[in-house]
Amino acid sequence: MVQENEIHPNRVKHAGAGQSLVIVTAWIVMAVAVSLSLFQLYTAGVTAMTALIQRSVHLGAILTLTFLLKPLFKNARKDKPSIWFFIDWILVALSVYCTLYIIFNLTAIFERQGDWLIHDRIVSLIGTLLVLEACRRVIGFVMTSICTISILYAMYGPYMPELIIHKGYSIERITTTLWLTTEGIFGLPIGVAATFVFVFILFGAILEATGGGAFFIDMAYALTGRFSGGPAKASVVASGFMGSVSGSAVGNVVATGSFTIPMMKKVGYRPHVAGAIEATASTGGQLMPPIMGAGAFLMAEFTNTSYLTIIKVAMVPAIMYYLTVLMFVHYEAKKYGLKGQDKDQLPKITEVVRDGLHFIIPVLILIYVLVANYSPMRAGFVAVISTLLISLLANSVRWAVNKDTKPGIVEFSTTQFKSIVNALEAGAKNAVMVSVACAAAGIIVGMVSLTGMGLKFSSLVLELSFGIKVLAILLIGGASLVLGMGLPVTASYIVLATLAGPALLDMGVPIMVAHMIVFWYSQDANVTPPVSLASFAGAGIAKANPMRTAFTSWKLAKGLYIIPIIMAYRPLLGMGKNYDLFHWEVGLTMLTTTLGLFAFASALERYFIRKATVLETILFWLAALGLLWPEYWADLAGFILLAVVVTLQKVYTPAPIQKTGDLNEENI
Repeated sequence: MVQENEIHPNRVKHAGAGQSLVIVTAWIVMAVAVSLSLFQLYTAGVTAMTALIQRSVHLGAILTLTFLLKPLFKNARKDKPSIWFFIDWILVALSVYCTLYIIFNLTAIFERQGDWLIHDRIVSLIGTLLVLEACRRVIGFVMTSICTISILYAMYGPYMPELIIHKGYSIERITTTLWLTTEGIFGLPIGVAATFVFVFILFGAILEATGGGAFFIDMAYALTGRFSGGPAKASVVASGFMGSVSGSAVGNVVATGSFTIPMMKKVGYRPHVAGAIEATASTGGQLMPPIMGAGAFLMAEFTNTSYLTIIKVAMVPAIMYYLTVLMFVHYEAKKYGLKGQDKDQLPKITEVVRDGLHFIIPVLILIYVLVANYSPMRAGFVAVISTLLISLLANSVRWAVNKDTKPGIVEFSTTQFKSIVNALEAGAKNAVMVSVACAAAGIIVGMVSLTGMGLKFSSLVLELSFGIKVLAILLIGGASLVLGMGLPVTASYIVLATLAGPALLDMGVPIMVAHMIVFWYSQDANVTPPVSLASFAGAGIAKANPMRTAFTSWKLAKGLYIIPIIMAYRPLLGMGKNYDLFHWEVGLTMLTTTLGLFAFASALERYFIRKATVLETILFWLAALGLLWPEYWADLAGFILLAVVVTLQKVYTPAPIQKTGDLNEENI
């Protein structure tokens, strides 16, 4: 949707002569957006490019779109010439120059690493400031402030507290690291955005433009519309199945979220909640066998255990994680009255399938190429091309057999061409938010890497945990969050297993449990602010605020943080019983943990059958604590408290709060 103060050809095409510059700008925006989409398709499916060149082209186009589409201030208009309009064009020119500088001087930049010219320093400083300004316009002051603080931390390291002190770095070292290497702005986060994230966002835009989005929404309505929050629950389950084989949480978000997030928004879920649900469910896909994002194979090697054993012990905790997410989704639906619809108000499944059966083919192709171990980027390319071809074929067949009011071939061809161009433009515009967020995240990543903060976190685990397992686990969670800012999930798991894993082994934690704990926490950077790539990807599709989406996904993914602690204290993985998941103690642990997570979700949302009173909320918290505490007497107490509060929810209805003016002797 075009905002009121944004430029767009449809808005300014009838403007007066004084608006000619605005009209030209509007067409330039379209040209840049379409060109970026075509460039991304080319690099995804035809010829790969050097990482720094591809990321530079991508970021240059994204910055151009940002400054031409997003106003400098809230009240600065983009649809009429002004001083702010010309400032934006100056920023566009600087963005193009700074990114082209890398492309045309790449070899020289590699040769003089560290021995920078004055021109290198100036370009790096300007480029970094441009990313910060784009972040401020697109995301807001919170993310921009975090990026700024990370830069200040790198500059003033000698003045930091002893635990995080470092030698400090000059502004030249900081900006050149951020702009002229792959350790900063052009690092992993923008690399993720410039590859498969963009392609899948484009896939979603093309589905929407060709009618596929409407088809999947109607399909979801037909299948789940009668249930409370049905599409969101279907999204959780679908993301679990897809994520278990895709190997990438972000890839899963953009693959399934292309049609699940619009479904959720249509039934009433707020955009940031829809994006967060998809990000949380997709992250859980990395915990679900059989692939586990390659973690199952690595863990089998590290622990000298069979792959089948890894699958066996990983299944139950993963299911618990998804049950927790489903609880939060259900409560969200109940709290906001997202009820199902009457059957006669829903589309008929037979009619939906008949009219849009051809849209299922690209999805089946997508699933096949992902399962066949194609890269997510190549899978996205195949999905985009197959969707375009199948849609054009279906529309051509309809046009050929249509005998009534059939348009001419020129008109038909023009309509189809415009539809494709609009889809390519929409895909690029939809990617602006997530790409800017990832570029800004690269600043944080670069500073973490430059100052050594990631390794400091890991090495402090032994020193700060004082031999207490739960404290060591929480510290590992913090270390994984920091490492996850700059490393893929698999790499983060390897580093944590090497650096922090021995601390758990020294505390008597079995090796399988230690590695499973580390692996679970290696996922938390996907959904934990400030750098939560899966959340940012979900926000891009949902057109929601990235940080708000990240904090919501952080809340929904609480099972990701609680279940590993249970692993360390209870035989949730069947440890000591030959991995016998049917042993009574293991079964009891599964039951109490599931009920504890249920009580925890109810306490956090303050909802079960209805909104919980203060007393009921306290009882839910106490029940959760008892059921999750590793003692049998606590389990019994927690179970009793849970039974009491559930009974209260069923039999007791709080009196509505009366206004002061309604109080009298009879109702006091």
